[in-house]
Amino acid sequence: MRQLYSFLIQLFEWLLPVLGLFSAKLKGFRRVRQGVFSKLKSTIDSGDQVIWIHAASLGEYEQVVPVLENLREDYAAAKIVLTFFSPSGYTVRKDTPLADVVTYLPLDTARNARQFIKLLNPTLALFVKYEFWPNYLNELKKTSVHTLLISGVFRENQPFFKWYGSWMKQELEAFNYFFLQNEASLSVLTKLGYANAAVSGDTRFDRVSRQRSYDNSLDFIKEFKQDQLLLVCGSTWPEDENLLIDFINKSTIKVVVAPHKIDAEQIARFMKRLKRKSITYTDYDLKDLSRAEILVLNHVGLLSKVYAYADVAYVGGAAGNTGLHNILEPATFGIPILTGIHIKKFQEAQDLQKLAGLFTVSTPKEASQLLNKLVAEADFRHQTGMIAGHFISSQTGATQAIRNYLKSQTLTA
Repeated sequence: MRQLYSFLIQLFEWLLPVLGLFSAKLKGFRRVRQGVFSKLKSTIDSGDQVIWIHAASLGEYEQVVPVLENLREDYAAAKIVLTFFSPSGYTVRKDTPLADVVTYLPLDTARNARQFIKLLNPTLALFVKYEFWPNYLNELKKTSVHTLLISGVFRENQPFFKWYGSWMKQELEAFNYFFLQNEASLSVLTKLGYANAAVSGDTRFDRVSRQRSYDNSLDFIKEFKQDQLLLVCGSTWPEDENLLIDFINKSTIKVVVAPHKIDAEQIARFMKRLKRKSITYTDYDLKDLSRAEILVLNHVGLLSKVYAYADVAYVGGAAGNTGLHNILEPATFGIPILTGIHIKKFQEAQDLQKLAGLFTVSTPKEASQLLNKLVAEADFRHQTGMIAGHFISSQTGATQAIRNYLKSQTLTA
């Protein structure tokens, strides 16, 4: 079956030039990968000690940041190569100082995998969450590269348990150790026949916990908020904005809305619905900020710091089917969190909901009632926020577990 898989992936690579004529997305997919091997040849020398980290997209990158920070400290002489599959990670983090080389991962053909691993000759390889590329894993196993899965997740609906994907179970032999997020993943991995694993937790908790120690000051938010309460609506989609619009228009507190997609037309449509004085980040003037009541954050990269000023947060994505965004970023600052109702696939949201640190709303009326209660009742607001903050601090430690493991191995430092 691996031969069939490899043939189909190779066929896809061969067809990409033709497919790109009909799809701009596929054309871009091929274009950004065309120079990968040349880039590696020009940046990696045969004598380099290389650590390879693969993260599918931006979310997985954020997950691995605390591990990258430790690797920078513990293996200062090593070259760190960071690869992405998705442009959402590469385009935002291509200049990260935490890696020496940032590039796309070539398609998982047998030839690409051999060439890639030969060029890197890594001492250590780390995959994040559930990135399982059979040919790369097979090549890592053949070349005896020490390989880890960090913040791993296993579910019984993954291909390993399907007739068409059961052959992939043997590719997991490439991993020397699995660091897993939860007991459910450990149980599934055990059923697959692997015991070289431990539940270490999710490195995302370490990532967001560290956010409190960074400089989160933003002068424009200070000027905007003044001494009033602030609701931050992060990563919102139109479905989320429909839930919130009544409260936003009728409330007297300050509101920051940070759309997930920076689309000028969509933002303009949303702002036409606002009945209070509003301003966008790209158009603000400091003298206008204090008088504005609603700030639309039409700029990426600031939301995690903006949450530091929030008294209440709404996290988007769960009002529709786009997928809940990061609730851990606001939770680390100890503030109450609201979302839409579609959180079934997001364990951290379900866990925080059970603790009463997160609430879900399904209608504009529900959203307004709960937000008004949080605004009016300071004790309720503070108690709920304390639950959220404690939830984060109680879940940290995954990064240290990985660091301790690496220190126990005979990897060249």
